[in-house]
Amino acid sequence: MLNIIYEIFSYPFMVKAIIVGLLISICSALLGVILVLKRYSMIGDGLSHVGFGALAIATVLNKEPLLICIPVVVIVSFFLLKINENRKIKGDSAIALISTSSLAIGIMVLSISKGINTDVSNYLFGSILGLTNKDVILTIILTIVVILVFIIFYNKIFAITFDETFSKATGINANLYNMIIAFLTSLVIVFGMRTMGSLLISSLMIFPTLTSMRVFKSFKQIIINSLVVSIICFLIGVFLSYIYDMPTGASISVVNIVAFLIYYIVGIIKNKL
Repeated sequence: MLNIIYEIFSYPFMVKAIIVGLLISICSALLGVILVLKRYSMIGDGLSHVGFGALAIATVLNKEPLLICIPVVVIVSFFLLKINENRKIKGDSAIALISTSSLAIGIMVLSISKGINTDVSNYLFGSILGLTNKDVILTIILTIVVILVFIIFYNKIFAITFDETFSKATGINANLYNMIIAFLTSLVIVFGMRTMGSLLISSLMIFPTLTSMRVFKSFKQIIINSLVVSIICFLIGVFLSYIYDMPTGASISVVNIVAFLIYYIVGIIKNKL
């Protein structure tokens, strides 16, 4: 086991992948708690598909992917946020429409132009080979911002997560904080697409929170345990991916599923005691 760990860390690309993956796991766990508790979890899945569509267009135009993906995904995230606030429109229907449309447009654009190449496939299914020093630096900055937002605005985030109407009545600018969360979620999804792929990045946000909620009930306990679950599942998934030569994103998602089942059983036993 120690030999495998030493071998993994002897490759620079694996070190970059583990650093970026751990940071994305931390960000996803923190933001995922809010998305799941506010019942916005499907927004993450929708934005990941939008990210793929934007990536496809950027590839065809031969532009820097981040320069196209980030503004497009951020704008769509704000739009979906407004849709969810409008009770006359079903938010889940809008997310499904945008999600499938973006994925279809991305595939069509690539098929018409030059087909799905290796780089785009990596964004779709996840890969740890294409990470650069720039990705590491940007991810570190993003993680610092996400953690600072949670530390500084913890009480306000707690309030808008559980009772947005009451928080507005007490003078909290709930719309502003919702937009900040949507903006950070968009960035995490775009940066996380390299490791997890656009089809699986949302699982990194949803599973740790759902897993933690099987056993823990308080907001703080769920946040802390989600961080632990997300980090452990990522590390196990990466090691399994390396040892058995499996897709990284899929390996991490499967480990998260196993963790969910374990917590589910523990939660049943706990409730019966």
